[in-house]
Formats: sequence, C-alpha cells, structure tokens
Amino acid sequence: MGTLLYKTKLIRGKRNLITDVPGVKVGHITLSDHNIQTGVTVILPRTDNIFQNKYVGAFQVINGFGKSMGLVQLDELGTLESPIALTNTLSVGTVAQAVVKWMLKDNEDIGTTTGTINVVVGECNDGYLNDIRGCHIKEEHVFEAFQNADEHFEEGAVGAGRGMTCFGAKGGIGSASRIITIDHKGYHVGSLVLTNFGLKKDFTYHDLKSEDIEEIEKGSIMMVLATDVPLDARQLKRVCRRMPIALGRLGSYMGNGSGDIAIAFSTANTIPHYANEEILNVKTLHESKIDKVFRAAIDACEEAIFSSLVHGETVIGRNGNTTLCLKEMLANQEKE
Repeated sequence: MGTLLYKTKLIRGKRNLITDVPGVKVGHITLSDHNIQTGVTVILPRTDNIFQNKYVGAFQVINGFGKSMGLVQLDELGTLESPIALTNTLSVGTVAQAVVKWMLKDNEDIGTTTGTINVVVGECNDGYLNDIRGCHIKEEHVFEAFQNADEHFEEGAVGAGRGMTCFGAKGGIGSASRIITIDHKGYHVGSLVLTNFGLKKDFTYHDLKSEDIEEIEKGSIMMVLATDVPLDARQLKRVCRRMPIALGRLGSYMGNGSGDIAIAFSTANTIPHYANEEILNVKTLHESKIDKVFRAAIDACEEAIFSSLVHGETVIGRNGNTTLCLKEMLANQEKE
C-alpha cells in the first residue's frame, strides 16, 4: 500500500495546522449516531472580539453550486467580522443564527447603536452518510464547537467533515500550514478544508478502483486560508483564485454539481469597527513578492485535502451507506 505521506519542498509550520497562524483557533462538534453523521466546525480568526477588531478578508467562488452565507458583504467591504463556521447544506441557517447569537452576547451595540453583524457560514452536502433532511444540528451544537476551539484540533471525520466523502473515500476536515520568509522574518500561511468532492478514478496519488463507468463529480469543498502576511482584500482574492491548482493537482475537475469556494483572511492588520481616526495606517505586501504566498497557499491547501483523507475513518451512516477510509480502501485493493 505504501506510506500515505504528502511530500513538500516548503517548510511546514510547527503543528502543520491553520492554527500555526498566531491567534487562530478551531473547534468541532461531531454528531455520530447511526443515521446521524454530521457536525459543525468553527474557525476563530482571533481570541478577542472580531466584530470590534475586524480582519481583512476575501473569497472566490470557483464553482457556485453552494449555499454559503455572508459572502456578499465580505466581497463588498473586504473585512471579516465574525468567525467562519462550516456545516452541512441544510443546517446553514441554524448555524448562522447561532453564530449571530454568539456574537450578540459580547456586542450590545450590534443592531442598536451600530449596524448588524455579517456572519460567514460555508457548507457541503453530507446527505449520503447523514440524514440531512432531519436537520439535526441545533444552535447548542454550534455553541459547543465554540467552547471546544483550540490551537490543537482533530482532522478527518470530525465536526462538519463527519459525513463527507472525498475521491470516493472518507473525506472531512484537513489542515496544513507553511512558513515563508519575507524581509528576513518568518510568516505563516495556513489552510483548513472541508472535503466532499472528486471521483475515485481521478485521484492522482493512488489508483482507486471504481466499478461505475459514468460517474459524475457532484461534491464540494470549502477552503479556508489564514495568514499573518500583510495582504489587502484584493491580494487575498488573488490567493483564493489560485486554489483550483490544488484541486487539479489531486485530480478534481470541479464538476457541474461541485460547490468550490475559497475564503481567506489576514491577521496582519486590524480594522477597528469604530473609527477614532479617519485615515488608517496599514501594511501591505509588495506585489512583486506575492508569489511566495501563492506557492505556500496552494501547497498547504493540497496537503490539507490529502490530510483529510489520511486522517479519515470508515463511517457507516444513513440506511447503512458506508464510506471506507483511504487506508482501508487501499488495503482491500491489495488483498484482491
């Protein structure tokens, strides 16, 4: 079967997780009970109040077959003012409402003396393994995911990734990070993905046997990128636009029914909600040096996808539907 390792020429972060970017935390809540195989994953961009102290953010819709929330304002203003939450397709509304309530408890000014809150929620369809019609995600699950947020977190069939499938094997949550040097200083580029896409026959790393001749790719992926490199919203969008390269390296052609979205934020500059001064002083990377970020982000995203497969576990879900983990799938092929 060989060793399931992703090889890179770049330098990995200490944990090789998105949380190598200082201040970023990730939390999961996993629901696993026969027909219920789903969950929530939250990415906290900073440990203090993200509404009062916003970060620069951007996104790119690579293929728009998705039901995400909060992207319109993110594109218009170029600032991220909430955690990023991931879940299954039919739970986006519930999760968004829970994130709103989470933000309201620490911000009495929201909706009274100032504007409302723009929360960002992404999704993939876990309906093969999960009873998605049951809408089993409740607001308290989201609150628990927030409570679980830490620099260390699990990958694989956990959180929002519990019921996901990637290249016919068990997908889910994956993460990776890279360190780059700019002006003799180390910076981090991290990725967290929710993988639910790809066909067995297209996976480039291993030959996965597929009995179906006329399969179509109809899954999705959410790609979240974090960095402490000072990038503006336009530059972050440029980084997001390059994420199809990571998908293509692994074998995805981003089919008609695949919702592929990249969201990115930089922790380098804080944009205060209330303006004490009319002019803000912010740092921005010189455009001629951005190739370092492109390379690191693509590499981290590719390994994050691979990591979601390596850390996966076989899941038996709705009506007995089963998705094998990659290791078990390859082991079975060797026996045949």
